[in-house]
Amino acid sequence: MPISIYEINVMPEAERAAFMSVLIPPRLLEMFSIHPRTFRNPAGRECVKFICPEKMPFFQIDVRRDPGDRDAAYFLDVSNSPFGQMEISFIIVNDPEGERFTIDRDEKGLETYFGTARRNIPEEIRAMEAGLAPGQVRRGLRILRDMVAAWDAFFDRVGHRFFFLEPLSYNSAILYERTGFQYIKGKEKMRWIDHEFRPGGELYERLDGSTPFRKAELARTVRGRSWAIHDGILGEPWESPKMYKTIGVNAEVCTFTGDGY
Repeated sequence: MPISIYEINVMPEAERAAFMSVLIPPRLLEMFSIHPRTFRNPAGRECVKFICPEKMPFFQIDVRRDPGDRDAAYFLDVSNSPFGQMEISFIIVNDPEGERFTIDRDEKGLETYFGTARRNIPEEIRAMEAGLAPGQVRRGLRILRDMVAAWDAFFDRVGHRFFFLEPLSYNSAILYERTGFQYIKGKEKMRWIDHEFRPGGELYERLDGSTPFRKAELARTVRGRSWAIHDGILGEPWESPKMYKTIGVNAEVCTFTGDGY
């Protein structure tokens, strides 16, 4: 049984695909009628790619409803952490039938890098008003619990007791809390954010309506707070907390005391 990414990346292709497919939630394949062994859709087109470069410390899985789709329905990047453990480095989930918001490109067509390098404010406003969170170009598929169950199964299979990830946004951190993750670092900051978004708090007072992302009502919800943080309300760049999940265990951490997602 392979226990490292390097070993996985040099497995025979068919054997490797079967091994790595554990990381794909079965419900995702069912949604798009993708065969769980051939990875083909009803039109006979292969919809799953396994990117496994030899001698590199990462692999990727790209699942699309159809290979011609602009965006992956599920994209997963797994890499080695500095401590030799495997970690989820990047994850994207998109509903290919959902409306697309061009928050990934600015008004000149330049890459925004999820709003960290530059922003497309009109598209961000549209996305926020449609109920999306920062970084989303389309609505999600509501399969996070299925994804975490698949990750649990895979990392258990390779003999790991736990695995890591770093949420790229505030709302992602809260969602991972709700699916059993806990913090290595960043928990106190998350608690501070929660406290300061309450009436009378420092962040609540900064919700002065000066931008569409700084309305007072945004303090109540996870997504609202996340948009305000994306807009710079912290006064400093968002620093991703470090989180981990113990296989088969829900840590039952909760740092959010607002009204809803």
